[in-house]
Amino acid sequence: MSLHQIAVSHSFLLSSRSAYTLNPLLFSKRNRFRISLSHSRFTSIKHRSFAVAVSDNGIFTSPELAKSFDFTSEERIYNWWLSQGYFRPKFDWESDPFVISMPPPNVTGSLHMGHAMFVTLEDIMVRYHRMRGRPTLWLPGTDHAGIATQLVVERMLASEGIKRVELGRDEFEKRVWEWKEKYGGTITNQIKRLGASCDWTRECFTLDEQLSRAVIEAFIRLHEKGLIYQGSYMVNWSPKLQTAVSDLEVEYSEEPGTLYYIKYRVAGGSSDFLTIATTRPETLFGDVAIAVHPQDERYSKYVGKMAIVPMTYGRHVPIISDKYVDKDFGTGVLKISPGHDHNDYVLARKLGLPILNVMNKDGTLNEVAGLYCGLDRFEARKKLWSDLEETDLAVKMEPHSLRVPRSQRGGEVIEPLVSKQWFVTMQPLAEKALLAVEKGELTIIPERFEKIYNHWLTNIKDWCISRQLWWGHRIPVWYIVGNDCEEEYIVARSAEEALMRARDKYGKDVEVYQDPDVLDTWFSSALWPFSTLGWPDELAEDFKRFYPTTMLETGHDILFFWVARMVMMGIEFTGTVPFSYVYLHGLIRDSQGRKMSKTLGNVIDPLDTIKEFGTDALRFTLALGTSGQDLNLSTERLTANKAFTNKLWNAGKFLLQVLPNRDNVSGWQNIEACKFNTEGYLLRLPLPECWVVSKLHMLIDAVTESYNKFFFGDVGREIYDFFWGDFADWYIEASKARIYHSGDDSVALVAQTVLLYVFENILKLLHPFMPFVTEELWQALPNRREALIISSWPQTALPRSTDLVKRFENLQALEEKEVLALLSKLDLDNIHFADSPPEDAKQSVHLIASEGLEAYLPLADMVDISAEVQRLTKRLSKMQTEYEGLKARLNSPKFIEKAPKDVVRGVQEKAAEAEEKINLTKNRLALLKSTVMLLQ
Repeated sequence: MSLHQIAVSHSFLLSSRSAYTLNPLLFSKRNRFRISLSHSRFTSIKHRSFAVAVSDNGIFTSPELAKSFDFTSEERIYNWWLSQGYFRPKFDWESDPFVISMPPPNVTGSLHMGHAMFVTLEDIMVRYHRMRGRPTLWLPGTDHAGIATQLVVERMLASEGIKRVELGRDEFEKRVWEWKEKYGGTITNQIKRLGASCDWTRECFTLDEQLSRAVIEAFIRLHEKGLIYQGSYMVNWSPKLQTAVSDLEVEYSEEPGTLYYIKYRVAGGSSDFLTIATTRPETLFGDVAIAVHPQDERYSKYVGKMAIVPMTYGRHVPIISDKYVDKDFGTGVLKISPGHDHNDYVLARKLGLPILNVMNKDGTLNEVAGLYCGLDRFEARKKLWSDLEETDLAVKMEPHSLRVPRSQRGGEVIEPLVSKQWFVTMQPLAEKALLAVEKGELTIIPERFEKIYNHWLTNIKDWCISRQLWWGHRIPVWYIVGNDCEEEYIVARSAEEALMRARDKYGKDVEVYQDPDVLDTWFSSALWPFSTLGWPDELAEDFKRFYPTTMLETGHDILFFWVARMVMMGIEFTGTVPFSYVYLHGLIRDSQGRKMSKTLGNVIDPLDTIKEFGTDALRFTLALGTSGQDLNLSTERLTANKAFTNKLWNAGKFLLQVLPNRDNVSGWQNIEACKFNTEGYLLRLPLPECWVVSKLHMLIDAVTESYNKFFFGDVGREIYDFFWGDFADWYIEASKARIYHSGDDSVALVAQTVLLYVFENILKLLHPFMPFVTEELWQALPNRREALIISSWPQTALPRSTDLVKRFENLQALEEKEVLALLSKLDLDNIHFADSPPEDAKQSVHLIASEGLEAYLPLADMVDISAEVQRLTKRLSKMQTEYEGLKARLNSPKFIEKAPKDVVRGVQEKAAEAEEKINLTKNRLALLKSTVMLLQ
C-alpha cells in the first residue's frame, strides 16, 4: 500500500478572517491519501433576507416569524388537509390501492397511549403509500362496545335515580343512542388530534344500518351451515352485569387469598376422612366427585368408595382417580365442582360426571346450597367456614396467593358458570385460517407470532357469542309465544320474516318473540374489514375496489380475540383472507418498564404530552420501537425528539436566510435547472456537496427499503442520524463558508441548490413520521406547487459516489466540525491528492493518524494550542470516568446474569467505543504537547 498524506497549507491557517482555532486533525480511515489545500480567498457577505413562500391563507407560519414550531398550528394544518380532500383515495393513480381498516376504538373511549401507538404506525404506512402514488384508504370507525357503553349509560341513569329495568328495553336503547350522539365523537376528535389521515367520509359505526345487516347475514349463514348452536356450557359470568363476558374482558391479578382445609368423611361406616384444600369452600355444594392421583399410594385404598360432602345432609359423591390431580397441591385430594371451575368442567365432561350449579346469576347461592340459599357467594364463604369449625370439619386456614379473574369493566370477581348460550363451532373455520398462513397468503409481523397464532387456532374452543345485554346487535332468533320448548326457534333477517315463517309452520294465529340476548361485540368486529366496505353486497363499489385490504395493524394482545377471528370470518364469507399483512405492535410502558395503571400513578396522557412536546415528537418517539416489542416511554425521549423538531425548524430558518429572494427569477431558474439524477452532474459537484447528495441518495434507498419491510424504527433512526449528524452538523456548517465567504456566486449557488434539494427530500422522507412540522416547513419553502402530504416520494437508485463519500468521511474523522467548516471554504479544485509529503513538510506538524493515513499541518502563529491542551485534558478525564463506570457494570456478575443480552451487548460496545476515543484523545494530547515544544 502506498503512503498517502495530507498537507494543509500555511496560508490557509493564517487567514486573518478565520475565527477558528487549530484543532489537531486525526483521521481514522484506512486509505492513505494526501490533500494539499492551496490559498483561497474568503469574502464575507451579509445574510440575505428571508425568501418567504408561505401562502397568505392564515394556515401556515414561516420559520422567519416564529422562533420554534408552534404546536397550536397542528389543528389548523390538519383541518386544511381535511378541507382539501387529501385523505380520500385518488383513483387517477394507476396502481393497486393500499387499504387499512382502523381497529375501531370503543365509542366510550378516551385517548390513551395504545391509541396513539396504532394511530401513529397506521398513519405512517398510509402517508408513505399515498406519497408513493397508490390510491390509499384508511377507513376509520368506532365500536358500539356493548358492555362498556351500557355501563356508562346505566351509571348516568343511576345518578338521576333511574334503573335500567324501570325504563324498559326500548326506552333504554333510546337513551343510549342519545348518549352516543352527544359524547360518542370524543375519541374520534382525539384521534384526529394525532394527525390521522383517515377518510372520514367513510367513517363507520358497528351499529350502523349497513354493518348491522352484515352481522345478521353472517349469523344466518353460519347457522345454515350448522356452525352456530345453542347449549349450556361453562362461560365467564359477570354477576354485576349479569352477562357472559369474553376472555379478553377478564383480567387476572395475583392477590393474597386463603387455602381452606376441610374434612370429607369416607362413607360406609368408616371413621376415615379425606382432607381437601380449596380456595372456594362455598362451591362444595356443587361437588360431584372427589379425585386423587392414580399413583398416590396415600389414597389408593379409597378409590371406588364414596365420600360425604360436608353440610349437605349426607350427600354422597364417588372417590375417583385421574392423572389430572396434582399430588403436590394441598393434600393431593381434589374436589370436583364442574359447575364453577373451568378445569373441573373439562374433567367432568371427559369422565361423564354430572354438572351441578349452586349459583344464581347475581352471585348469590341458589336452592342447591340449602340453608345458605340467597347468601352472596362471599358471605356464604364466611358463614360456611364458621359452621365447619363448629362441626369439627374445618382443619385449618393458611395464606395462599391466588390468580383472581376480574371483570375488565367493573373490577368484580368473574364467576365460572354453566349457562345456556349461543356458540360458534370454530374448528372448521380455524383450519382454513391456519392454511392461509401456511400457504403464505397471510404474513404476520413479527414472524414469531405465527407460532402463537397457530397454537391458538390448533387448540381453539367454540366461541360463546351471546351476551345478556340490551345494547348491541340483537340475536336474530325468534321463539313461539306460549311454547315452553325453546329448542324450537326461527332464524330470520327481520321480525316480519320470522312471523311469516312461524305462521307458515304453526298457523296464522301464532305470535313470536325475539331472543333477548345480543351478540358479542367481537362478533361484529370480526366482520370489520369487509362489512365496512359494503358486504354482503359484493357488487358494492368500495368492496370491489378495496377488498381484500392490505394491512391490519393492532396490538399483539388481541391477536386471538380479533385478528384470528377476522381471518376466519373473511375466508368463510368472502373466500379470501381479509388482509395480506398483520403488523403487531407491543404495549407502551413507563420509563421503568412497568405497565401503565392508575394504581401506580404512571399513566401518561397523550393529549397532555402533545401540549408539552407536540404531536410530531410523540409520534416519532412511539414509532422508534420494534414491532411486537413493548416500548418504554420516558420524558427524556420525548424531550430529545422535541429538540429534533426544533432542529428541523432551525434548519428551515437557515435555508430561508440563504436562498434567493422570492422575486429573484433568474436565481430560482438557476436553482431549478440543477438536476441531481445523473452521475455526470453529481461528480462535477465540490466534495462537500457530492458527499451530502450521495449520502442522501443512499438514505433514500435505505429508508424506502425499510418502509417497505415495515421496519419503522430503522426508518426513524436512519433519517434522524442523517439529518442531525450529516446534514445539520456537517453540511450546513460547510455551506455557510461556501455561501458567505467564497466570493464566487457559482459556488454559493451550488451550495444553495444542494441545501434545498437535500432539505426538501428530508422533509419528504420524514413526513409520514412527523407530518405537521414537515408540512409547515415545506409550505415555507419557495415555489411549492403542491402540499407535502401528496407530493411524490423521492426517486430511488439515484447516482452516488462511494469514493468521494469515503474521502469526505476522512475529513469528518477530524472530529471537530469547526475545522471541517474551515476546510470546506475551499473548493474541490484546490484539494490535491498525492503520495509524497508536501514541500513545506519541515514547517508542518506531522501526524500519523492511523494505519495508512498521514497529515501535515502548518505550525506558525498557532497561539491556541495551550488552550486546546487544557480542553482535551478535561475531556479525557470525563471520558475516563465514563469508561470506568461502563467497565464496573461489565465486571458485575449480577448485571451480566440479569440484564437482557442486547443491553449487555450495548454496554460492551459503548465501553469499546469509549476506550478507542480515550486512546485517540491521548494521542492528540501527546501531539499537541510535542507541537508546543517545537514552537518554543
